[in-house]
Amino acid sequence: MNQRMIVGRRGEQIAAHYLQQLGYKLYAQNVRLGRDEIDIIAYDPRDRVLVFAEVKTRSFLHPDYHPSLSMTSHKKLNLKRSAGLWVAEHDFSGGYRIDLICIAGGKIISHVQQVE
Repeated sequence: MNQRMIVGRRGEQIAAHYLQQLGYKLYAQNVRLGRDEIDIIAYDPRDRVLVFAEVKTRSFLHPDYHPSLSMTSHKKLNLKRSAGLWVAEHDFSGGYRIDLICIAGGKIISHVQQVE
């Protein structure tokens, strides 16, 4: 496993713990759907929706390179497609949203709900 993968996995662990602290119920992590992957699938009991969370992690916070910059329009399209596939495969009929969780230096720096 290379350094980039180690940082990414650690970020996903931090994000999963963060979501659990918010009261979310974790369903799955690193779910492969064809060539795409969903980092975290969880349930938000407050909003009563399933959450497909994308985690973007950096080793440290650089003012010119926020983790959210990696959330490209192509990545958003892939996430929407993947979430739709998962919902269809699991015959899920409830509401869902796609969130972005950004981590730098081992800390959550932002959580964007309902990425558009």
